[in-house]
Amino acid sequence: MRKGHTTMELEGSSLVTSFVKQTPAGHPDNSLSGRRARIAQLGLTLYGPHLPHTPLLPVIVHNGIACTSGQLPRIEGRITCLGHVGDTVSVEEGVEAASICALNALAVLELALGSLDRIQQILRVTGFVACKPSFTQQPVVVDGASRVLYSIFGEAGRHVRSAIGVAALPHGAAVEIELSVALIS
Repeated sequence: MRKGHTTMELEGSSLVTSFVKQTPAGHPDNSLSGRRARIAQLGLTLYGPHLPHTPLLPVIVHNGIACTSGQLPRIEGRITCLGHVGDTVSVEEGVEAASICALNALAVLELALGSLDRIQQILRVTGFVACKPSFTQQPVVVDGASRVLYSIFGEAGRHVRSAIGVAALPHGAAVEIELSVALIS
């Protein structure tokens, strides 16, 4: 783990329990890794990390798998896409929100793992889309997350996925994304 992180071992699980301080700008730990360089090349930004409230964890690592808590479309602490897709939010806005959620999930993974280069494979994307019962384009919306992950990780970004319609999401967000990834041992 990077400097500033503490972990707690619990029956073989490494739980990220607190984030004491960020690595200072200009420190060698801030050099662009392969995946960070790819993110910059694509003109993308990791807007987070946005950490959940206690007692939740942003990431849990167990037996070479890292799973994130659900990530909302937040930029600078503000949810950027509120409402129901197909009603007050367009499908295109939902797609963009899903990509922001995926980038926020990568931000908490980077914080927990020290580098996105530790990710061997994106395993699963679970996408939740706030919508009315008649809305059926959840997969189109969650494609926003899938595409951004594939553009960053290439073949290692291919994954299994669920796209689920729900009545409401935390804080009124239109989309929420969770990731599970396999780590390089």
